[in-house]
Amino acid sequence: MADQASAVRLLGPAEIRALADRLGVRPSKRLGQNFVVEPGTVRKIASLAALEPQDVVLEVGPGLGSLTLALLEAGAGQLVAIEIDRTLAGELPQTIGSRAPQLADRLAVVAGDALQVAGSDLSAVPGSFGSLGVSGSLGVSGHFGVSGHFGAPSVLVANLPYNVAVPVLLHLLAALPTLRRGLVMVQAEVADRICAGPGSRVYGAPSVKLAWYAAARSAGPVPRTVFWPVPNVDSRLVAFTRRDPPATTATREEVFAVIDAAFRQRRKTLRAALSGWAGSAPEAERLLRAADIDPGARGESLGVGEFARLAAVHREGPRTL
Repeated sequence: MADQASAVRLLGPAEIRALADRLGVRPSKRLGQNFVVEPGTVRKIASLAALEPQDVVLEVGPGLGSLTLALLEAGAGQLVAIEIDRTLAGELPQTIGSRAPQLADRLAVVAGDALQVAGSDLSAVPGSFGSLGVSGSLGVSGHFGVSGHFGAPSVLVANLPYNVAVPVLLHLLAALPTLRRGLVMVQAEVADRICAGPGSRVYGAPSVKLAWYAAARSAGPVPRTVFWPVPNVDSRLVAFTRRDPPATTATREEVFAVIDAAFRQRRKTLRAALSGWAGSAPEAERLLRAADIDPGARGESLGVGEFARLAAVHREGPRTL
């Protein structure tokens, strides 16, 4: 393993720009692309991910491959990369093949949208290259590559596109129950929100929804200067570990519906904010009291367990004598 890792040639700023020029690629604001160009940063991320040989790593938005190379160098047993940009998805296997040839068989590239991926799409993925959710042929036999089979992803490590970071993270946790932990880079403001606990000024619907799936914590800042182009916002790493959701008779969708309602008008008391969800303010108050929640409280004071309890009471419906 050490000999293989030492032969990996990471991408630096000059190599990344040269590769982008050859491909005619310019970072897309629409796709939230900001490429990490500093080798020390991707090595740090890969180290913090604490990968083990049995891990099947899922990387979303690998771009030109700088973090992909570092993850393979750090010992990822298998790595499945999902890339929405057809040009980048097509080039990534070539980059890995030339800069880490001895580890290339550990990579599977899926051309597609991470927001559309389902568990069945990534189960027993054949290695090398394939397409998912992208119309038209990518010129690779119309299926997932040609050799090897990959297990279900167990670890998410990614520089998430900033414009869809929260939806992608929540979707992957819902769609891929095999994901047991992860380390993602997001906008610092988003990191603050998804790591926040009840009572925090930035605590909101994303905080509670992530808490349904996992315990999250801040794992350190990432300076703007390591990106190309340099973003106008700060970045931060967030580590998460999956845990069981709260015990409840309500479905995840029902719990998330009450969370959305509570934070849609966050300045209002729960009695008022949940009136539309419950059908009326008096009914909202009845449900809140039945769930042992103060109707005069606000959404930011409730934890995910209390939202789950409230959704369960709502599911039971009006009680009759």
